[in-house]
Amino acid sequence: MDQRELLTLEHYLKEYGQQAEIFTGQLELLENGRMEALAAIEALQGLLQSGDGTVLLQIGGGASMRAQVLEPEKVLVNIGADVIVERSNKEAVEFLQDRITEMAASEKKVAETLDRLRNQMNEIARRIEQGYQQAVQAERAAQPPSAPSDQDA
Repeated sequence: MDQRELLTLEHYLKEYGQQAEIFTGQLELLENGRMEALAAIEALQGLLQSGDGTVLLQIGGGASMRAQVLEPEKVLVNIGADVIVERSNKEAVEFLQDRITEMAASEKKVAETLDRLRNQMNEIARRIEQGYQQAVQAERAAQPPSAPSDQDA
């Protein structure tokens, strides 16, 4: 394996590493979205069970307020592309559950792609290591044997 091939493999390994970081970030985003949707479902269901519609409203900076939801049966849902529609509480929960299912399927596809990419990275790393070992062996074979010194005698 020549030097140019080793450099090319190192370049591919770097590129794949960058792609792996992107896919890892996508997995994190999908997982966060899934967790947010689960929390929203829990909040919507809890709101109907609370009776008086009182909730804890996060206002930022670690501060919260008790707030009363006037219409707990009406939920505004962002369905994408900044389009917001009003749904019943039950319909909003169903929409969020569907979104969770879609995100889980996307997570699976991204994880599979990431696994394939990591396998390719491992193969490239193995080939690079093999190339370096061959280069070291070739260098050793090309060196003339050293003459015995006075201390060896």
